[in-house]
Amino acid sequence: MEKNYKEYLQHITTFVFDVDGVLTDGTITITTEGEMYRKMHTKDGFALKTAVDNGYQVCIISGGTNEGVRKRLRGLGITDIYLGAHHKTETLEEYLDIYNIKPDNVLYMGDDIPDLYVMQKVGLPCAPQDAVPEIKAIAKYVSHKKGGKGCVRDIIEQVLKVQGKWIANNKQSAKYD
Repeated sequence: MEKNYKEYLQHITTFVFDVDGVLTDGTITITTEGEMYRKMHTKDGFALKTAVDNGYQVCIISGGTNEGVRKRLRGLGITDIYLGAHHKTETLEEYLDIYNIKPDNVLYMGDDIPDLYVMQKVGLPCAPQDAVPEIKAIAKYVSHKKGGKGCVRDIIEQVLKVQGKWIANNKQSAKYD
């Protein structure tokens, strides 16, 4: 019998997220100069910063290459940011090797076909509510929140609450926005 996703939460030490469709709603605004703008939710940012402050490994693996995304995530304390990663499974495996992380301790949230194979390599594959059907089919948890609308906060908060780290160690003065 398949475990309920909540049984995996206690063992998570590492969060890995895609960007477009997970940390953003997947919409890209393109200027006449060709610049591409994305929106990120501040509540997701707060949760990411809280995870970093509590000693969790946080990694971003995205096929996108927007340097504004890198700047935003670095501002939250995330140092492992892989942009332009078109072979996400290889990138994840290299990351896990560098930090000696067991796949069973990893939560990965993705929303579209490029995340399919990498999600099959982790202990807790997750998806936003508006992920494509193929991703939802392999996710052990599908958030009730959409991409860019709090799905990252949803799953980080659940993990930290189960592990007793959500409010107990929260630094009220943490800069997250």
